[in-house]
Amino acid sequence: MIRALTGFSTRNPWKVIALWAVVGIFLTLLAQALVFKVTRTGNGDFLPAQYDSAAALKVAEEKFGVKSDANAVTVLVGRQDGKPLTRADQRRIGEVAEELGRRHVEMPKPEDDTPSFMYEDYSQTPKVTPAMVAPDRGFELLSAQLTGNSTDPGLHDLYRAFRDGTKDEFADAGMRTGFTGGLADLVDTAEAEETTATVVGALMLGLIVLIHILVFRSALAAFVPLIAVAVVAGAAGGVVVGTSMLAGIDLDPSTPRMIGVVLIGIGVDYFLFLLFRFREQLRARPDVSARAVAAEVSARVGTAITSAALTIVAAFATLGIATFGQFRVLGPAIAVSVLVMLLAGLTLMPALLAATGRAMFWPSRSLGREPRTGKAASVGDLVARRPLTLIVASVALLGALATGLVGMRMDFGQTSGGQDTPAAVTAAEIARSLPAGVSDPATVYVTAKDGATLTDRGLAALPKALAGVDGVGRVGETVFTKDRTAARIDVHLTVDTRSQRARDLVSGPVRATVADHTPPGAQAHVGGTAAVFADISTAVGHDLRTVFPVAAALIALILIVLLRSLLAPAVLMVAVGLGFAATLGASALFFQHLLDRPGVGFILPLVLFLFVVALGTDYNILISDRIREEMDRPGPARAAVARAVRHTAPAVATAGVVLAASFGSLGANSDPGTQQIGFATALGIMLSAFVVSIVLVPALVALLGRATWWPVRPGRPKGSHQGRHQGRHQGRQDESPAGPSHHDHLSPTH
Repeated sequence: MIRALTGFSTRNPWKVIALWAVVGIFLTLLAQALVFKVTRTGNGDFLPAQYDSAAALKVAEEKFGVKSDANAVTVLVGRQDGKPLTRADQRRIGEVAEELGRRHVEMPKPEDDTPSFMYEDYSQTPKVTPAMVAPDRGFELLSAQLTGNSTDPGLHDLYRAFRDGTKDEFADAGMRTGFTGGLADLVDTAEAEETTATVVGALMLGLIVLIHILVFRSALAAFVPLIAVAVVAGAAGGVVVGTSMLAGIDLDPSTPRMIGVVLIGIGVDYFLFLLFRFREQLRARPDVSARAVAAEVSARVGTAITSAALTIVAAFATLGIATFGQFRVLGPAIAVSVLVMLLAGLTLMPALLAATGRAMFWPSRSLGREPRTGKAASVGDLVARRPLTLIVASVALLGALATGLVGMRMDFGQTSGGQDTPAAVTAAEIARSLPAGVSDPATVYVTAKDGATLTDRGLAALPKALAGVDGVGRVGETVFTKDRTAARIDVHLTVDTRSQRARDLVSGPVRATVADHTPPGAQAHVGGTAAVFADISTAVGHDLRTVFPVAAALIALILIVLLRSLLAPAVLMVAVGLGFAATLGASALFFQHLLDRPGVGFILPLVLFLFVVALGTDYNILISDRIREEMDRPGPARAAVARAVRHTAPAVATAGVVLAASFGSLGANSDPGTQQIGFATALGIMLSAFVVSIVLVPALVALLGRATWWPVRPGRPKGSHQGRHQGRHQGRQDESPAGPSHHDHLSPTH
């Protein structure tokens, strides 16, 4: 199958390239236009129905008409001279608020002739109501509600239109305004960091191009992989978006961004493995046509790429068993995307090699001469001579970083935005006068059973009991539905609703009080941000305990099949496990201790486990495959390890730097959780490439020798004592890293 795909692609390169160009560009445009139709922004929406906050959301939607995509915007209104509000001021604010609540806000239309089905028209009449007045009468708060996907630029434009219109209305009345809330924070942050994101993206692409130029001394080898991978990544995004629409599955807003970063990283990696081996074979066989070499190289390297890609697919597919919806959609989405990239690796990439041929490395003259041994040979020689020393040093380094796991905490309260945005400044002004949770209350929903109704008297005890809970600053009025089958009670906490203290408060004393004072014949659920994150914490804890062992077992099984060994997979899994522990521990040391943040993002351990273990295993598969190939030849095992490291280390090191740069670009994102994923994954990839794959794994194999591949040991000398003597003599000749290059053997990397 692999040879058939690569063979067809190298025989018909321009047809394959044209097909990918047309389909890839179409799917890319489709993904960009429709992605916001299949994304859902509410964390609570991804919780299973059995969780209390998810049940509260359902009551809010069914009984109180709360929309799942509603975005609350808090509007602060005060006098321009800073004096306390008068009764006349409050009346005027009420009149303007009433007018704003009747005004239809039109969403600006796209400047080009984009078809209507390609974008969402969020034009609407926002619901604007007075909320409360500060105790010192310094300002009054209004609550406005805009409906739509908070990550969609179209809704951002609508918010800007509402914000500007509201400012103008109150300015005419002699009032100042401020805006805060999730949507306001997102828009302000996007405006503040637009330039930064552009610069960081350009720097990342520039770094990848520079690395390719330095390695291959070629313009085509620098730009062709990046352009091709970008097209494939866009196509994969289109496949995921299209599949989501057809299946009726909602994606988390971070999923498309993660897909792009993952695919650019691994796609460039796969192209690098092909380029290194293609260059090696062109040097060794100058009399053979470049198209024939491309076909042979693609078939051999395609096997290793397929093995590596299927490992990632299997690892991420295990997220399908998670209970938390964000995990459950993220895993299969990335798995599908990697399959698209694998298809490109077996078709588009071989076609590009066949079409460009030796011109791929122009103007470099490296094809006409043998490469110098370089540092890779020195590393291979050191690994062969001092395996135990390097094992101890590597384990000590990884173990030291892993100490950060002690006392590590999960942080569920990360928000986007910096401290200097207008939304953050407004939120700080509100917090100085009102309880921290005033604009984001926990909400208790009480519903009657079996068609009964609720009464004021029956619910009187519940608000009183909640007011007595330590950490509750204010309890709102009880609001009934028209048929009195449900009631809502807002509970304003004295602490930040996204903090650990708020989660503990809601999941403990508040829910306990609600359970004790819910009247007979009724049931109650606690919702709101703190309640949602408390339940997410429980769901994530469950998923970590479930997905980790399943993913590890599946990866180990794949390694057993690929490597045809029982001991080698165990060696690789232990090495990768150490890399994961070191990466997560280093992240905790950096963010929790050095930067004094509340902890690491709740999604980080699972995403990091999958990325570092799956992608790190890719590199280990590639270098293990080369070690086994070298050990098939007679001679000492350590000499084989030295040769394998010399041939493979440059490709692994280059791929690791490129992939780390790709993930590292996420560090410029305003969202702290995304920043952590970018930093931690980049660090994990670097540790996997330079410590685990290039040093630790080869050193372990050098120490264990051919027993690593038990029960089948490659390259065991057969025959007479003389044959064994000749094998040892040949091994001594090859002991130096500068020994034969074995150009007649195809392997994944060089």
